[in-house]
Amino acid sequence: MSANSSETDSHRSYITGSSCRRVPKRLTYEEIQTKTYMEVKGTGTVNQCHTIEGGVDSFPFKPGKYSMKKFCREPTSFTVKAEGVIKNSPPEFQKSKLMTRLTYTLDEIEGPFEVSSDGTVKFEEKDGIDYASVTFQLPGGECVPFLFTIKQLVASGKPDSFGGQFLVPSYRGSSFLDPKGRGGSTGYDNAVALPAGGRGDEEELTKENIKDPSSSTGKIRFSATKSKPESGELNWRSIQPSDTDLGAKAPKDVKIQGIWYAQLGY
Repeated sequence: MSANSSETDSHRSYITGSSCRRVPKRLTYEEIQTKTYMEVKGTGTVNQCHTIEGGVDSFPFKPGKYSMKKFCREPTSFTVKAEGVIKNSPPEFQKSKLMTRLTYTLDEIEGPFEVSSDGTVKFEEKDGIDYASVTFQLPGGECVPFLFTIKQLVASGKPDSFGGQFLVPSYRGSSFLDPKGRGGSTGYDNAVALPAGGRGDEEELTKENIKDPSSSTGKIRFSATKSKPESGELNWRSIQPSDTDLGAKAPKDVKIQGIWYAQLGY
């Protein structure tokens, strides 16, 4: 199952944070197996999901229980909901610039996949490379880190539109210590310069002193109606929260869309 989006090379160049990066040709699973390490090194190919040659315009799988493997989720567009550069402008989804390396594609994900007699499907994520740390920069210069993930996804619905919620863990773990030695499960519970019982109890500083490593949730929607690479359809789109700096900041909504690939077997 695979499909490509129809963005231009210039758009992909903006997403990858480079104005001169050439987008490599997308390869099938069989083609990538014939390549050596030196042939793909530095090309960006390993950051792409596989494509399918030919394909069909329908979902050809019969009712039954399958095992989904080689599930790959590649983003082709990131936008962040934030206030515009114009003063007092309402929040809107803005294009962003990638600040990290091309290592954001999630791959080798697997889990049970079920096709019911009424045509509905259900997928549960169980294992794989299901998260990646990504940082983007907004037009105004603000950097927005977030954990791009699909952890504990339970997606259901018709093949042309199935999805569900997934877990978004804290960008920084509970044992992470900030510059003043404060953490969620270790370290100080307040800044030494702002001791408890004094100014450190003020509301605006409580979020800094008391770290919150709790997880949040995101939503995703997949499409598998066409498997032709030239269809130009976007296979999935999701909205998930950004990093909260362990509860010190309000999360931003990050909208992501792109393509996906998977292999089904018994």
